[in-house]
Amino acid sequence: MSVTVLLPGVLRPKAGGQASVEVDVADLATLGQVLDALAARYPDLNRRLRDETRALRRYVNFYVNGEECRYLGGAETPIEAGAEIQVIPSVAGG
Repeated sequence: MSVTVLLPGVLRPKAGGQASVEVDVADLATLGQVLDALAARYPDLNRRLRDETRALRRYVNFYVNGEECRYLGGAETPIEAGAEIQVIPSVAGG
């Protein structure tokens, strides 16, 4: 099945400048499996999305079809065919 990952401007250079990336994964995939497939294509992008233990980075938010994944199951959030996953890094400052 195919899903779309939408990337903000700050992460696009890590994905060849693309604003969105189509990722093919098995049916009944999880967010973690989508990120695994994305990491196979763009290893530098993976370092910005997950830590050394493959956990989602604390200051990066993932929305699956408009819903924040931390409330849906984190990396174990189920992904349906045609899903849209939006990546939004947190912004800090003063």
